[in-house]
Amino acid sequence: MTYDTARAFHHRVLGNYLRPIGGDQFNVTFFGVRGSTPCDGPDIERHGGNTSCVAVDVPGHNSIMLDLGTGSRRYGLAQPDGEPYDGVCLLSHLHWDHVQGLPFFPPALRPGSHLAIHAPVQENGKPLKKAFRKLWRPPAFPVGIAELPAEFTFHEHGDDEFEIGDVQVMSRFVPHVGNTLGYRLEWRGRSVAYISDHQQPPGPPFELPQGVRDLCNGVDVLIHDAQYTPEEFSQKADWGHSTVEFAAWVAKECDAETLVLFHHDPAHSDDMLDRLRDRAAACLDGRMQVISAAESLTLTIGR
Repeated sequence: MTYDTARAFHHRVLGNYLRPIGGDQFNVTFFGVRGSTPCDGPDIERHGGNTSCVAVDVPGHNSIMLDLGTGSRRYGLAQPDGEPYDGVCLLSHLHWDHVQGLPFFPPALRPGSHLAIHAPVQENGKPLKKAFRKLWRPPAFPVGIAELPAEFTFHEHGDDEFEIGDVQVMSRFVPHVGNTLGYRLEWRGRSVAYISDHQQPPGPPFELPQGVRDLCNGVDVLIHDAQYTPEEFSQKADWGHSTVEFAAWVAKECDAETLVLFHHDPAHSDDMLDRLRDRAAACLDGRMQVISAAESLTLTIGR
């Protein structure tokens, strides 16, 4: 697996972000890497300040998005201008930082576009479509999702397995605040797991739910919540997130090949994120590659 961290690119050439990929390779590109709220400033230019959105591009398939945070606007700009879009979003949960990009996703404003949204079954038993309609309506937002030109279809999941083309998808409930899913995508023997929000349990010693273990075991790339330092976690232990050290423990416990630290705290600068990456690497004693997720970062899985 290789990666690059090229930063400067204009929206006119965003559609060219994909590097050439071979028969058993696919790309994972980060468009939003923050948790809780978008942020900006000169101290976060390298990692970026948009909230969660990751694109998985498998040869011969429509693109698959992981979450619809503000990074989805940037991802939408990567799509060909004027052409109807047909894609899939695997949504971890409906917290605001994971969905607030949808009405600003450019393909959603194009007639003929379609987005299939897969998301966790709602705790109150209400249909997912109804939950989305409640998210965007006056006075909180001037336009409802039904008024957007694109068509949206909704698919509810729990601990499931399903297919998108010939990509095998596993969904499992992950401890957080409210129903939340993690996902594992497999294609031609290559795999990526996405666990954006994960409530760290008491410990150490830690315990790992079987569902999380299912998602992570032997995965090529594990994208995992790493929002807090231990000091921050002591003040926010029930906020539904993980420390960098716990993310490293999960990766080691499940024998992942590469760990990508994700869902960065909005208060963490580029320099601090570099230090946290080094702390995670130290926890792993060189057992695997550790990467701090940054906007425009592309991983080629299978190289």
